[in-house]
Amino acid sequence: MKSPLTTILRKQTPINKKAIPHMTANKSNLTYMKKSVLILMTFIATMTQAQEQKQIPQVSVTGEGKVMVKPDHIVINFGVDNTGKDATEVKKLNDETVDKVVKFVKKFGIPTSDFQTTSVSLNRNYDYEKKKYNYQASQSISITLKDITKYDALMMGLVDTGINNISDVEFKSSKMEEYKSEARKLAIKDAKHKAEDYVMVLNQKIGKAILITDNTQSFYAPVMYKAERMAAVAADEPRETLAVGEIEVTANVSVSFILE
Repeated sequence: MKSPLTTILRKQTPINKKAIPHMTANKSNLTYMKKSVLILMTFIATMTQAQEQKQIPQVSVTGEGKVMVKPDHIVINFGVDNTGKDATEVKKLNDETVDKVVKFVKKFGIPTSDFQTTSVSLNRNYDYEKKKYNYQASQSISITLKDITKYDALMMGLVDTGINNISDVEFKSSKMEEYKSEARKLAIKDAKHKAEDYVMVLNQKIGKAILITDNTQSFYAPVMYKAERMAAVAADEPRETLAVGEIEVTANVSVSFILE
């Protein structure tokens, strides 16, 4: 039988958790262990499911489609540059030349929608050899010429206006999207043909395509119109300055087929 003193002491003495920190630590460790077990069980279940899934026999190949296109228009990018000691003077020289260019282009019969200024700049530069500043004014213009036969006449006229920078001449086709679509179809056919060659030796057949990746990187190399060629054009020598040739439109794909 408990004494009254013992009962009073138990009522008046609360449990001090700080005095027995192992109780809190045990609860924390138990929670951590439960979480670890849950994660482990989930991992095991995932691995088991992955092992049960059957690997699909397949063959992966690449294909290329190529279409040769005759261009039907040209984009000409050129500019006017002037350098001098005075900013106002170099800008004035540029503006005078650009004014001649615009008037010539309009007189040539090119619609205003087919030519535009692409950049304008006026920069102050320091010449370390002469130890003084100078100014450079520049303006770049782009023209779309839809009649290729007029190329020489246009270039001669532009040179006569005073332009001094022709950066590139780019050949294009108004039906480029149609040709790209044709090239993509040819690329798929090429990939299928390659896959059939591979599996034929194994006495197997290819099934449905399960993955198609487009690896096409479009790039059309511009024809550079160099300064020395400009000097030859300005002279009265016989000219055949443009080799139109053809545009090469390509498409590249990667295709994975199921093996049957």
